[in-house]
Amino acid sequence: MAFIQTVPAEQATDKLQELYNDDLKNLGYIANYTKAMSLRPEVIMAWRNLIGTIRSKMRLRRYELVTIAAASALRCTY
Repeated sequence: MAFIQTVPAEQATDKLQELYNDDLKNLGYIANYTKAMSLRPEVIMAWRNLIGTIRSKMRLRRYELVTIAAASALRCTY
């Protein structure tokens, strides 16, 4: 059970519903970060813009290696 209040997919409306649908279309599921920020859809959009800007300056392999290195340094098991 999540300890962060989220908006379930069946209750999403307007922009949040669009963001959920984008995840479903692109990922096949609704990402945890999208759910975690579901009370503030504008934050989801800002996050996606930030990540998109960072990724646009890197090749995919480098981005993935940096992600793995950062997760390892933070001892993240997710």
